[in-house]
Amino acid sequence: MAETMKAAVWHGKNDIRVEDVPVPGFPQPGEVKIKVEWCGICGSDLHEYLAGPIFIPTAAHPLTGHSGKTILGHEFTGTVVEVGAGVTNIKVGDLVAPDACQHCGTCLPCRLGRYNVCEKLAFTGLMADGAFAKYVNVPANICYVLPPGFNAEAGALIEPLATGFKAVRLAGSVLGETAVVFGAGTIGLGTLMCAKAAGAGKVIVVEMSAARKAKAKECGADVILDPKECDVIAEIKKLTGGSGADVSFECIGHKLTAPMAIDAIRNCGRAVIVGIFEEPSSFNFFSLSATDKVVIGTLAYTLDDFKGVSALLASGQLVAEPLITGKIELQEIVKNGFDELVNNKEKHIKIIVRPAE
Repeated sequence: MAETMKAAVWHGKNDIRVEDVPVPGFPQPGEVKIKVEWCGICGSDLHEYLAGPIFIPTAAHPLTGHSGKTILGHEFTGTVVEVGAGVTNIKVGDLVAPDACQHCGTCLPCRLGRYNVCEKLAFTGLMADGAFAKYVNVPANICYVLPPGFNAEAGALIEPLATGFKAVRLAGSVLGETAVVFGAGTIGLGTLMCAKAAGAGKVIVVEMSAARKAKAKECGADVILDPKECDVIAEIKKLTGGSGADVSFECIGHKLTAPMAIDAIRNCGRAVIVGIFEEPSSFNFFSLSATDKVVIGTLAYTLDDFKGVSALLASGQLVAEPLITGKIELQEIVKNGFDELVNNKEKHIKIIVRPAE
């Protein structure tokens, strides 16, 4: 009889079940099997719970062949327990933080090193079974090997932090500049810390939640603006001599905040769009052609960003601990994970989950 394990399986909207599933078999060539240590609940997991399927495919995915019910989870650390044929860069016993971007390796973006926008991109835990389980098999080429003794809880936050790291990297030099970060969730706080680490002279955070405003202050925000309390764009102009910020980062994914991110920057400034949007914004493109403003889109990360985040965590320029607002066991994931994030959204940044033994 096949060995089984507990896993959090998405079956449909508002239907996630902790149930017995088969343990993954020996990894295929190019894959590794990982024993999961910790896995964070991501906003995309929450979207699937509340309104899915969104990213979960309803027909066979072109890269993985996966569709339908899915073991969620992609923000994780774990220990390699088996190595498939042809894997030479990872060995049994390595502690790894895998990125989520399973990719084909042959399309143009992959050949350019931008596999995060692979033409057949498949996210672990959405288009392939993920890490809300004791074991998961993933491609070895998306695994970042952590140094010995690295904190596995902090390692589970490398994936979301890498999104902010890449956003700041794509913005170019922010040394001495004024940056605005819209949103103080996990991605926004990571972007804030990365901007400070990159030498931003002043970082302004736009946020309404009292708890998240406090976290932003803890993570190094110089100014916090609440749209309920002020005209955000007018205040940013006041703080920047009337011109606007040098760079902004939209980390919310809302139809109203995306245009604000562009209004907040000076002529010739850069707006980096990081958020995942559920509906389109109304936008006048003349505000770009009349100002030489630049809008940059960014999705996810590559392993180079994992390397950078790991180094910043090790040096203390990034801190994971303030972002972890809950630690739970797998059996609790619906009540004390998903439902807790829905019902007490303002209280939480990141809840991490430990799979059952």
